[in-house]
Amino acid sequence: MASKGWQHPYVNIFKHFRIEDWKKSAKEGDVSTYMDKTLKCSVFRIKGPVPANSYIQVPKNTSHSLGLTGRYFYLLFRPTPGKCFVVHLDVAAEEGQVVRISFSNMFKEFKCTATWLQFPFLCGAAKDSVYESTGKSAKCGLVGPAPTSVRWTCLMLDLQYTLTVYLNRCYSHLKSIKLCANMSVKNMFTSDLLLDPGVSFSEAKLMGLSSSQGTGSMPREMSFPVPKGGSWHDIYDYIKFPSGGTKLPFDSIQKGSPTSKTGCVSNQRSPLREESCCVNLSKPVQDRVSLIQQITTPKSLPRNRNPIVTNIPELGVVSTHQSSDGLCHNNDQQESESSSLHQLKQRSHRDTDNGGIHVFVHPDDGFSKHWEDGEDNEEEFACAPVQHPVHLTSSKNDKQQKLLPDPILRLNRIIGFGGATTKYALWTKSGDAVVYPCHAIIVSMKISSNQQRFFIGHTEKVSALAFNGNSTMLASAQTGNHSVVRVWNYHGGNCLAMFRIHAHSLSCLSLSHSGSILCGVGKDSHNKTMVVVWNTLNVGKGGEVTILAKAHTDVDIHTMKVAFFDDTRMVSCGRDNIRLWRVRNGTLRSCPVNLGEYHSLDFTDVVFGENSSNQHDDDQTLFVSSRSGHIFEIDYSRVVIRNVRRLLPAQQQHAERREKWTFNSGPGIAINSISVTSSFCATGSEDGFLRLWPLDFSAVFLEAEHEGPVTLVSASSDSLQVLASTSTGNLGFLDVSSRGYNTLMRSHTDTVLGFSVDGIRRHLTTASSDGTVRIWNMDSLHQLYDFVSEDSPCSVAFHPCEQIFSCGFSSGIVRVFDISSAKLLAEHTQHRGEVVGLAFSPNGEFMYSADSLGSLALYDSSEEDHNVIRVVCNVAAQGTERAPDALTVSSDSRCLAFVGPSEYIVTVADARSLDELLHVDVSILDVESPRLDSALKVCFSPASTEHLLVATSANKILWVSSKTGRLLREVSKVHRHQCSSLAVSEDSRFLLTAGHNTVKVWDYNMKLDINSQMFIGHSQPISQVNFTPDQLGMVSVGDAIFIWDFLAHPVDSLTDNCSPLRVSYISSPKSVQPETEVSGVQFSHGMPRQTAPIPSSPPPRLDVSSFDQVSQAAFGSSSICENSPNIPRVPVKSTGSHPFSEPRPAVSFLKVTEFVNTSPLNTSHMDIVQLKGKNLVRPDCYKHFIPRFKTSTVDQAAVDPHVGEEGIKVKAVIGYNGNGRGNMVWRPDQGLLAYSCGCVVVVEYLHTGCQRHLHGHSEEISCLAVTNDAQTVASAAGSSNEQKSLICIWDVQKGTCRNAISYHRGAVQSLAFSRDDCFFLSVGDFSDPEVALWNSKTFQLLSSVRVSGPVHDAAFSPSTASQLACVGSQGVYFCLMHTRGVDVDLKVQKVKAPAQVGDVVLTALCYHMNSLLFTATNKGHVCVWDTNTQCCFMTWDADEGEIGVLLCRGNRLLTGSNTRWLRLWEVEAIQGMKPQEKVCSMENSGTTVLLEQEMMLDGTSVSAAFDNTMDMGIIGTTAGTLWYINWSDNSSIRLVSGHKTKVNDVVFSPDESHFVTCSEDGSVRVWSVSSNELVVQFQVLNQACGCVCWSPSSTTDSAYVAAGYSDGTLRIFRLASSEMEMKLHPHRVTVTAIQYSANGHVILSAGKNGLVAVSSPVNGATIRVIRDHKGAPVTTIQCVNEQCKSYGLEGNEMWLAASADRRVSVWAADWLKDKCDLLDWLTFPAPAYIGDDSPPPSLAAFCPTDPGLVIYTGYGVEKELSYYSLAKKQIIKKIALPHWVTCFSLSPKSQLLAVGSKERVLKLVEPSSGMFQDFLQHSDSLQTCHFSPSGTRLFTVAYNEILLWEVLGL
Repeated sequence: MASKGWQHPYVNIFKHFRIEDWKKSAKEGDVSTYMDKTLKCSVFRIKGPVPANSYIQVPKNTSHSLGLTGRYFYLLFRPTPGKCFVVHLDVAAEEGQVVRISFSNMFKEFKCTATWLQFPFLCGAAKDSVYESTGKSAKCGLVGPAPTSVRWTCLMLDLQYTLTVYLNRCYSHLKSIKLCANMSVKNMFTSDLLLDPGVSFSEAKLMGLSSSQGTGSMPREMSFPVPKGGSWHDIYDYIKFPSGGTKLPFDSIQKGSPTSKTGCVSNQRSPLREESCCVNLSKPVQDRVSLIQQITTPKSLPRNRNPIVTNIPELGVVSTHQSSDGLCHNNDQQESESSSLHQLKQRSHRDTDNGGIHVFVHPDDGFSKHWEDGEDNEEEFACAPVQHPVHLTSSKNDKQQKLLPDPILRLNRIIGFGGATTKYALWTKSGDAVVYPCHAIIVSMKISSNQQRFFIGHTEKVSALAFNGNSTMLASAQTGNHSVVRVWNYHGGNCLAMFRIHAHSLSCLSLSHSGSILCGVGKDSHNKTMVVVWNTLNVGKGGEVTILAKAHTDVDIHTMKVAFFDDTRMVSCGRDNIRLWRVRNGTLRSCPVNLGEYHSLDFTDVVFGENSSNQHDDDQTLFVSSRSGHIFEIDYSRVVIRNVRRLLPAQQQHAERREKWTFNSGPGIAINSISVTSSFCATGSEDGFLRLWPLDFSAVFLEAEHEGPVTLVSASSDSLQVLASTSTGNLGFLDVSSRGYNTLMRSHTDTVLGFSVDGIRRHLTTASSDGTVRIWNMDSLHQLYDFVSEDSPCSVAFHPCEQIFSCGFSSGIVRVFDISSAKLLAEHTQHRGEVVGLAFSPNGEFMYSADSLGSLALYDSSEEDHNVIRVVCNVAAQGTERAPDALTVSSDSRCLAFVGPSEYIVTVADARSLDELLHVDVSILDVESPRLDSALKVCFSPASTEHLLVATSANKILWVSSKTGRLLREVSKVHRHQCSSLAVSEDSRFLLTAGHNTVKVWDYNMKLDINSQMFIGHSQPISQVNFTPDQLGMVSVGDAIFIWDFLAHPVDSLTDNCSPLRVSYISSPKSVQPETEVSGVQFSHGMPRQTAPIPSSPPPRLDVSSFDQVSQAAFGSSSICENSPNIPRVPVKSTGSHPFSEPRPAVSFLKVTEFVNTSPLNTSHMDIVQLKGKNLVRPDCYKHFIPRFKTSTVDQAAVDPHVGEEGIKVKAVIGYNGNGRGNMVWRPDQGLLAYSCGCVVVVEYLHTGCQRHLHGHSEEISCLAVTNDAQTVASAAGSSNEQKSLICIWDVQKGTCRNAISYHRGAVQSLAFSRDDCFFLSVGDFSDPEVALWNSKTFQLLSSVRVSGPVHDAAFSPSTASQLACVGSQGVYFCLMHTRGVDVDLKVQKVKAPAQVGDVVLTALCYHMNSLLFTATNKGHVCVWDTNTQCCFMTWDADEGEIGVLLCRGNRLLTGSNTRWLRLWEVEAIQGMKPQEKVCSMENSGTTVLLEQEMMLDGTSVSAAFDNTMDMGIIGTTAGTLWYINWSDNSSIRLVSGHKTKVNDVVFSPDESHFVTCSEDGSVRVWSVSSNELVVQFQVLNQACGCVCWSPSSTTDSAYVAAGYSDGTLRIFRLASSEMEMKLHPHRVTVTAIQYSANGHVILSAGKNGLVAVSSPVNGATIRVIRDHKGAPVTTIQCVNEQCKSYGLEGNEMWLAASADRRVSVWAADWLKDKCDLLDWLTFPAPAYIGDDSPPPSLAAFCPTDPGLVIYTGYGVEKELSYYSLAKKQIIKKIALPHWVTCFSLSPKSQLLAVGSKERVLKLVEPSSGMFQDFLQHSDSLQTCHFSPSGTRLFTVAYNEILLWEVLGL
């Protein structure tokens, strides 16, 4: 698909894919060929009783793609008479989504989902036949089997039109075609030309039709034969979609309106463009236009709209012209309404009366579709019937600039509950989340963290919710005249189906336990009760929802529920009735319960007794509540009342004590809801009480009082928590065991009128029509305060600094409250009208208020009593429509603006005195307007106080100068409705507007092609919007409180000297930071760090804005320098393999001079060193890099996904590779830190915290180097399959690989850049001890030299550009570069170590600025060399062990050794020494080298980087730690932590706030997810920790971590106290698996001998030992919450164990009842294992979405994943894999599957489709992978490399 030219003018699909060979295509069923008499050629016939079983499919493999980009699809076929056919087209959109377009004469109506379009096909009939005449008059056309006279048909389908109009997608290409029985087919082809089969080639030539004009005749090989003198249209049918058909069903594929003979072409489109004609129609006329015509009606863009154009410009000449001040002065070429409108090329004939109609289409790339629905049209248009498809020009090629990021807002939290109802709130099956409606949005909230996620799609308030039995499917209904029902995938969050029910007030929904039946209750058009039952069995598989039965009745139904034991049975209750329902033979019938004397009661709720799946239907019991307080117990099978009880008020025998509730006679309390479990019954009543009763209702044993009537009670599946909601908008739950009550959500019960944000404390205050003022915590969503007044609040405002807010009321009173002391500070009664505006000046000195009668007041807010300074009357416009933000104050606190004294005037006043400064008449700003324009809202721009923004009644926003009143800019058609609120971001980059129920974010400067994005979600008009003070969020209020994340990146003010943001920040900082913060960084002396350290001297900042704009270019695009043909330099492949087959470059060996005498003047002893083959011996020094031994190899066939299409992306790398040498670099001036972990380079800018991960290596990285300007980083790593090592040169700014060098045969020991960054040095390891010098601009090899022994370190001289040096086992090598033009010659002299230090190896070196060179030895010596004489003149013992790190800055020298000591030396005195012929020790020379400071670290130092003064720096150790060292206070802070040894397990905490790792070194480490930093470490010496787990549903305070060790012990650690809570010893051998039970009652652990122990986490006792797996190590234990009654066993959870002998046991347990029974035993066969290593592990897990499925993999006959059904007792699905699996994990919230293998491949699989992606970011075999509980993150581990991935989805 790289080139599309070959597809022009058309592609003959049958010929191109050689369909008759059936190699690239597939056939199934009865497919044959025959000679057709009409066409006089051979055609294919597809027939069969079931269309899906007989078909032709192209291509053969569904994973492949046709890649056909032609816009029009042509099918030449004939439906089989009397039969039905189906055609499926899989079409790919540019967004990557695949959409199936199906058409068939089986379909009765058009249906649409996000991925499937189904069109009815209306077969044509022969001319003048009876079928043609009946079809013309038929109401529904010829729907159904084809008529006997059906003709050969040429079908043309406009794929681009179909995707754009129906799904708002941009067409990319045709992926596959499936032709199903019954039909005959001649051929099919694709083209970008609109071809007419009725026009011959000669006729087309005469008419001037050509492909250059987009039209023409049908190709000869595709044409139908026409007898001489005959008419094509009399013999054949030509059907086009979109069609001009007007018969029902709408959106069908049918023959167009009757056309004239072929001889005339009046019905054909002319390729010439014609004048557009838009017809304005009234609403009644518009309603009569057909659905297909309404779809193609011009739509106004819902967002991203440029200033409106009043006269539609001609197509092809749409342009945008703006003058310098932003106004449009050219009436002929005005600004387009939106640059995303597609330019349509009309091909209608000139004779057409109306000249053609414009169809405006909005693809996804033209605007941001963040919600399902957009705004309505600004004007109403109609489209004339289109007889032919409309050409839509793609806007992809326009490269329009649009507002970024897209989307710019993300809904984060909603404060609110209810809307249409408060009686619906649902527990999930696991009990960890609650689902409830908030107006038009459905919210799922985790009860542990209050984290919310949203189900968005309803356009009206949600009136009912229902879950299926396992909480995988959610059904919801909305209010309105035609209620809409949606079915959702709860875990995935996507809508599976949407359908309308012809009823209003849909008040009740119930899903069956299996999810196959949905029942709904509403009112029909005659206000009768209507009950509908739908079949939802196949909705999860993309199937449709069909109506099973429907009934209309006069019976009142308040609640209706589907029986959990039988999907065809329901129960209902309502006023005067309780009924039992049943669906049979497509009818819905009911049977009433004989109520006798209770027949007049109003029943409110009905529920079944304990849900025992093994209980017979005859034993089922119904509990029904009533408003009279009665609770009925009904025998379901006999349909009789068993018992009646009544809830009565308590008898007040004492004033302060209430007696227990009993069921006696007397007045009852209305019961609104009831819930029954196996142990108690919960009731919610009108008196506000939630009560828990025993099942005999003897007395209440627990109750909770609420602020209003309880409308819902619902017990969780484990009966431990009871959910309750009230009519006052409160939602909470009662914890039965602890008897504590937790409030989940409080909400206003009426419209929220206004709000204000306290940016310092992140508090939000709101005023509502319900008469309350409330203060909320924006992070926890908790209500902090509630102020209730008899007066209605109208507007609120927070003081900018203090914990004070003011509130204006409808009576005109203004009150000021102190929150900290909860007292009223002041109350002012100057106003007589409703307070419509309230504001504080940004400096906090003044407060302002305005009322609806036009008065304005000024207060002194610097004083506590807020005294009135001045009150002026009749200055503000009267009325309440400008509330609650009628006032605006400039950011410098100098000006106040408001609308007044009339609605046409905007006044700017002095903010200190209210003296008027300027009047602006907005009614005369637009002289062409036919009516006067009035001002609605005003707002100052914070960064530019001269800009005053005015929203007008004509839907405009005006930019007015607050000093001169001059109009600066104007934007029209801002919203369909009037703008209700507007705000400007603090940096004046963005504008926020609200209109009706929509929010728009605009580019403030309006300089983009697409200037806005629109967001919806509110179901009522929005009252107010504004940015949060930190500019990271946005708040909108109306029906509820919406808190949004604002995703636009802030501008670095220091990068733009002209930025007004920079000036405002410097001149008036918004808040004072705590004293503990220095430059925005909190320093900690302990560990872990809070943020990365920043150098004390402020370095120049880098422009970080470019990081976000640079795309991650593929490495394959790296250019190869043509000037160095001898050096193979290959691009880095995504597979990680580098097969370098080029020959080694022929470089000449240079002379190496070895000095026998150390005197450089004695040249008579120079000898040429001859290199001979020697046995390679690894150096005995830790400084030399030795790659960690690995048995894994890279999968050469694996291919990384394309950039931008990845299903997962690396979010963080945990740890640092302590096995590297010099693999950390730091540039303090630029704040750049780079280090390696495995085969990944981690780059971090410490100034900004920006991180980047560089992927290109496949092996462990040995060393790094960075240029002095910090723009380039070099990394080196070995290569797989014994290839040459790979050196990658990275562009740090872009994160891309500029060059890739493959030269050294072995590993690379050292890398270095010269001081001027002109040269680059690489050194091979002991196996290839060669030093190579490169040009750092072109990376051309300049020179190389091979030495006789291993080289350990190398460095360039900082003072002399031509000098460099190396040290190794043979001594020190002094190198001198001689440049001759472009050639560089390298002279090398080797000098042995001085004899005074003995037989040593030189391990490290560094230069001093003054011609001195320091070298270190493996015995702790430091030698000082004179670089001019190349002799050593001084040594001293700096350490007891090998020194591997040597660094000199100024007169300070740093040494780091394998004794873990880090020492700082003062070496200033050495400069005064004169070089001597004899080497002196420090003691003999009389020179003092002072040891200034020393510090012991956690491991051997392997890398170091310090600032120029050696005051602070970073050290890397073999323990996998990067330490920040500050010598000034002798402190060390852990920057990066990692495991040194193999990591055995990594697990997320249930709330995802932390994760825990364990390793072979016996450590258990707990990390913070937000910062990826170590929180606490638990170390057990001399033991290995093999497994770890979290306690379930644990918060930070109650979190426990359990770990299993190699000595058979279990240890339980408490996170809050950082201490070991308990030690258990249930095993005698190594613990291999551990897991808390699903409810946390016990701990299950398994040993290497196969015994499974069940232990109590309370007392540590071993409860039982399970020996079924004895003899084979248990590899996996997993527990899930699942009722086991459906499997015939008693238990509330299941658990499984998998052992190495390929056996899996599944158990049903109820630990509180001490029950644990074997549910199933699985054994998987396998042949004898013949590998050298151990066989792959046996792994098993429950399917998160369906615990009844067990997924298993292990060594067997095939490499595969098996899905085993516990219900069916058989394997139902297998997924073949290319490698044995070493680990796998299933996403809890989606269908994704992560699979790791020994070949280092992480495979992300979508099990249902088999789609997968490969990721090669690890340098060793994967041993662990785990999804987070939310499924949004993924951990993978290879040895000690831990990668955290962000899950995006396939």
